[in-house]
Amino acid sequence: MVSLTIDGKSVSVPEETTILEAARQLDIHIPTLCWLQKVTPTGACRICAVEIEGVDRPMTACDTPVKEGIKVTTQSEKLIRTRKQIMELILVNHPLDCPVCDAGGECSLQNICYDLDVTQQSFKSENVNPDTIDEWPLIQQVPSRCILCEKCVKVCHEIIGADALFINDKGDRAFIDKKVENCVYCGNCVSVCPTGTMISKPFKFKARPWALRKVPSVCTYCPSQCQIDINVQGNEIFRVTSDDEGTTNNGNLCIGGFFGYSYVNNKARLSEPQVNQELVSWEQAFETFVADVERIKSESGAEAIAGLSSPRLTNEENYLFQKLFRAAIGSNNIDSEARFGALQTLRALDKGLGLRGASNLLSTIGKADAVLVFGADPSAEAPAVEWQIHEATRRKDGKLVIANMRQLKLTKFADSQLTYKPGSEIALADGLGRLLLDRGLLDEKYLSKAVANLSELKKQLAAVDLKKVLAATGLSREALEHAADIIGQANNVAIIFGADISKCSLGTAKSAAIANLAILSGALRDQGGLFPLDEKGNMHGLLDMGVYPESLPGFQAYEENKEKFSRAWGCQLPAGGLDAEGILQGIEDGKIRLLYLAATNPQSFPNSNRWMKALEKVEVLVVQDIFPTAVTKLAKIVLPGVTFAEKSGSVTSLDQRVRALEQAIRPVGKAREDWEIFAELYGRLAKKSVTFSRSSILSELSDLTSLYGDVCFTGEDRLRPCLKQPYRPADKSFQYQLVSVNEEAEGLQLLSGKSLSHFGTTSTWAPAPLEIEPEGLIQINSADAEAVGVKDGDALKLTSGTGSTIGKAMVTDTVPQGLIFAPYNFVELGIQQLMPDGSNRTSVQLARA
Repeated sequence: MVSLTIDGKSVSVPEETTILEAARQLDIHIPTLCWLQKVTPTGACRICAVEIEGVDRPMTACDTPVKEGIKVTTQSEKLIRTRKQIMELILVNHPLDCPVCDAGGECSLQNICYDLDVTQQSFKSENVNPDTIDEWPLIQQVPSRCILCEKCVKVCHEIIGADALFINDKGDRAFIDKKVENCVYCGNCVSVCPTGTMISKPFKFKARPWALRKVPSVCTYCPSQCQIDINVQGNEIFRVTSDDEGTTNNGNLCIGGFFGYSYVNNKARLSEPQVNQELVSWEQAFETFVADVERIKSESGAEAIAGLSSPRLTNEENYLFQKLFRAAIGSNNIDSEARFGALQTLRALDKGLGLRGASNLLSTIGKADAVLVFGADPSAEAPAVEWQIHEATRRKDGKLVIANMRQLKLTKFADSQLTYKPGSEIALADGLGRLLLDRGLLDEKYLSKAVANLSELKKQLAAVDLKKVLAATGLSREALEHAADIIGQANNVAIIFGADISKCSLGTAKSAAIANLAILSGALRDQGGLFPLDEKGNMHGLLDMGVYPESLPGFQAYEENKEKFSRAWGCQLPAGGLDAEGILQGIEDGKIRLLYLAATNPQSFPNSNRWMKALEKVEVLVVQDIFPTAVTKLAKIVLPGVTFAEKSGSVTSLDQRVRALEQAIRPVGKAREDWEIFAELYGRLAKKSVTFSRSSILSELSDLTSLYGDVCFTGEDRLRPCLKQPYRPADKSFQYQLVSVNEEAEGLQLLSGKSLSHFGTTSTWAPAPLEIEPEGLIQINSADAEAVGVKDGDALKLTSGTGSTIGKAMVTDTVPQGLIFAPYNFVELGIQQLMPDGSNRTSVQLARA
């Protein structure tokens, strides 16, 4: 520790601490413009100048490290004059356009001028500022307002990893420029700008900051669930912001969080109930639903009724949905899109590790010595995970290993890139495990304590044939050994895996192989972590609430625990139950007569053509959603739900934090909160007076499950995130799982996945993300494109065993020869119709359209 004195107060701080950081510990204020706690200091503005006894000139506090015994003065007449003069120099060519500047009222430059009493300009110079840069999408840059603090450049480089912003030219002609092709339009440059230099075009001239009401909430686009403030005036959202302090995302947002809110204000929103495509009152809609349910139950039994819910709904809403079906309707035919991904991963992790989600907090990734990203694209699936990867491997000394079928945004930062052949994930995981054994990189003491079947583990590892692994993956032994050394030599390992693993046809088996690798690498120790990604916002909350036929809330097996819930709910729960695949088959066979789709759209499911044809056969299709779609056109009953900004409730992040949504605006038109709809239907079908509230639902959950410790949605702490019961595996609780299946990928392979700029299909209703990515492009290797005579931008036809589609080609070598990638976010492209049941990859034929 280093001891020093600041303004007569003594303090001891670690070495390498700056004077500014030490002063903050003493609550001593030193003015700053260029300093930002979450990035490295720049020392550009010099406003933080302080005096150090024995030093003949002022020193910048933000980048001057402490030294033993120094005496620092932060306030003096000399410092005041120095700071005022610095401000006057900064303001030499700064325009006097505060009345029309969007930063007016929240401008750090204004604040410091006021604090320092800078009321006149003593200097003059030639104005050499470039013209306003208006050609960038979504963001305008006004160089004349820029003070070259470099906050935007630092955030872009150090935290986001985009490397888009840079300083162009030199001296007084220097300005912030952008490599537009690198920009991910996260909006963080706008957030950190201390002046009105970086401007959000969607917000420009829309409202004054002081006139906006900030409502704390959570972004539900992805499972990172960044904490945000929804900025509202009247009953309209004008922007979304996030504070650096007090948020788990440190104020950082992605394109979805910063710019993607505008779908809420979209005029196309469903705003009134419909029956047979005609607008009706809620009373008529409820009566029609109840009458159809009772009629079908009397004719065919409750087993003829099924429902699919959504990770777009809150925990409380999903809890009510499953209770509505099981207790009021009498059907256990309930499921969701988790069937095609997250549920496969859940099975494997629960069986082998007793784990139901991530094993640790996201911040653990940022402290890892080695990070393995396996079959995932964190930049797309969960951007906050990518930021933690940058923290570990670029701002600190951690190493990054990427195992993927294609190159990612993160690839340029990887210490090891394992571009494997499609379908070879199990072989690759087994091969890495075998090399950890062969190279003496296993922690035998840890494994003996943690693994129940250690002898079986060693036997299985010894049986792995590395020659077959190399042939299956297409990788060299040197590449595998390099990756194994990085993982095996690290003290703290984080393993992240995603959709390429969980959404494929062998998702459970491949997730089990990843679980085995997590055991071998020590990733499940306290300072490591295993992080399964699913890009949908409340997927973990959906599974927690038991919205699948095998489980009741709290991961309690259905058949073994249904009597317990029957007693609590005062009814007899039904036997059996169909999952999504069974429901689809039941519709085709004419056995499912009523289907309730709650905030979900089967156009996004694998083999979507089959689903859409089935929906045409459903006698009573009920759709509860926020936008009109091809599915609502088929519905008998349409119930308008609401967005995250129009409801209150809780959601659960990928690292098991439970967070609260706060209603920011009233529902559009006559739309209702989804939980209110479920509660109303429950009361009518149960034929008894029931009163549900969000607090009563959470209380009921706590009584029936062991999901939560202290649920903290009461009183003043209602918005404070609380952690679910932490993962604490017992000794000998890990089971190394035998994974014997193999997958042969024959022919040209099409992989569907998430776009970098869109989230589900919801963001395709938001103008800002559409400006960046207006359509889904088919990414194809230059060799494959040349083989069929296709150039960049040409129309390309893809045909599989389940359908065909035509889209625009994007010729790129980020996908290897033999693999094509296309985003599933765009219904118009319809890539999901080409996928077989329960898979995200298939063989296709190419043709020029």
